[in-house]
Amino acid sequence: MKPSYNFGINTVPAKDAFHNIVKTALEKEGWFISHAPYPLQAGTLELYIDLGAEKVIAAEKEGQKIAIEIKSFLNASKITELYAALGQFIIYRLALQEQEPERILYLAVAITVYNEFFIMPFIQKC
Repeated sequence: MKPSYNFGINTVPAKDAFHNIVKTALEKEGWFISHAPYPLQAGTLELYIDLGAEKVIAAEKEGQKIAIEIKSFLNASKITELYAALGQFIIYRLALQEQEPERILYLAVAITVYNEFFIMPFIQKC
């Protein structure tokens, strides 16, 4: 799993295996990638969400802003990866609410992972 925090060391986390696929899909849907990664400050912690994107709905409306955390779920234990992904998601969501509350956080996973794992009723409740 890539590091997602910084204790005073100037490092940016490595890109997830599906980073470019998600980025390209967002761009094809009309999203402008504003950050890659999207940096967040939470007290003394530096956090990095994989992507920040913006989309203008219409000239008279405000633009939508999203942040996307990308997870590959390539390890054998999907539930262990879910523990880490959910923990990361909760921390990022809290930091986003403090820094930029209008930006909505999403978790991106491969369609095969979604169909084989995230479709399960118990996992859906998470």
